[in-house]
Parts: sequence; C-alpha cells; structure tokens
Amino acid sequence: MLAFNNVSFGYDDKIKIIDNLSFSVRPGEFISIIGVSGSGKSTIFRLVTGLDSPRTGDIALEGNINEDRLGKVAYMPQQDLLLPWRTIMENAYLPLEINGVDKQTAYQQIHPLLKEFGLEGKENKYPSELSGGMKQRVAFLRAVLSGNPLLLLDEPFSALDAITKLSMQEWLLDQWKKRQLTILFITHDVEEALFLSDRIFLLKNKPVTDVEEIFVPIQGKRTRNDLNRPEMLALKERLLSTLQSEVAL
Repeated sequence: MLAFNNVSFGYDDKIKIIDNLSFSVRPGEFISIIGVSGSGKSTIFRLVTGLDSPRTGDIALEGNINEDRLGKVAYMPQQDLLLPWRTIMENAYLPLEINGVDKQTAYQQIHPLLKEFGLEGKENKYPSELSGGMKQRVAFLRAVLSGNPLLLLDEPFSALDAITKLSMQEWLLDQWKKRQLTILFITHDVEEALFLSDRIFLLKNKPVTDVEEIFVPIQGKRTRNDLNRPEMLALKERLLSTLQSEVAL
C-alpha cells in the first residue's frame, strides 16, 4: 500500500528531519506511529499526503512511485475541521462534492451510513450542536467517503475525555475491520497504540533514520483485558521507558 525507500527530508539544507528512511505498509494494516514531540511523525504524514516532497528517495503509493499523491490519501487531523456553517450531512458531502458528485446522489450514498457511524438523526444539526466524539465520527465519515484506500489519522482522539476516547477507540477498530481499511495512526498514547495496532513504528533518532517495528502480540478480536496480559504489560513498559529516555536526550 505504501513504501518509503531511502527518503530524506528537511526544510533547509543544514537540518534534516528524516534521513534515508525506509519502511512499508501492507494493505489492511493498522499501524501506529509513536515518538516524542518533534520526532518527525507529522512530517511523515505530510510526505505521504504529498504536501511535502522528499529531497531524496522515493515514496510509492499502491506501487506508483513519486506520482502526485495530493488527494489520493484520506487525512484526518487532530481537530475535526468541520465547517461550522454546514450541517452534518453537508459536511459529510464535502469530499463527494469536490469529486463532482451531485448532491442528491451523494445524499443517497451518505444516508445509509449515518446509523452505522452513530449519527442517525443528527444529519440536520450543526457542528456546534455535537459532542467532541460525534464531531470526530463526522470527520471520520468524511474521510471514508473520500474513497481513498489509505487513511492517515493524526491523534484524532487526543482532545476527547477519557471515557469518550475509550469508546471511540473501540468504534474505530470495528470500522477498520468492517471496511478493511489501511490506517496510519499518530498517537502519544502508548496504551492506545497497543490496543489498536497490528504494528507500531517507534521513532527514536533525530533525524529519523529508521523505525523500530514492534509487532503487537494480539491475534483476532481484541478486548481491553488483553492489555493486562503479561507480554502486553512488558511491551508497554519497554515503550514508555524508551520514550522517556528520548525525552531525556
């Protein structure tokens, strides 16, 4: 689905953020990217989306190397970025509108999804009338409706309260499995990464020269209780210890 091949990037000639970085993402995977602030997580996303281009190296999306990636991946930032003057239905319609789909056809496509996304009965409300979790559901629906095969989620639950965050994590897992999505997910929450992911990419060096790939030892359907398994607790402790040592540097 996605491959970085010896990619380097920096905003000037002297300071590199990413240096000769390589990794790959398989279709249908859920991969979390964790690292201390300023470690290059958001830069990787900007390169994937095509907002930035590598100084050297290649980026391949679905096997297409260095083609224009703008508009070919779905991106959901920390804030929902819903248009406050548009209803929920009108906000969900936005990616289809950009692609030239007429409103009537689009609404017929969106309406059956409202119940599935927990938004039934909310379609004529405005963002200011919704809770934070509801807004994130709309933002995720909008990302899914873009039709792009790869979703980039940049700390989408960081601003939610603890209970809503747990609920949204479980909801996201259900949507990922049901829709067979490929997801790259930035988070600072180690437990969130362990609960959601097939693999975790741990960024350690500055500039980023490689990622430590961590395979999450949960197969099949997962529950919160899985996080209390000895191997998961040990992995959580190792990740936290590594991140703390990086902050100390």
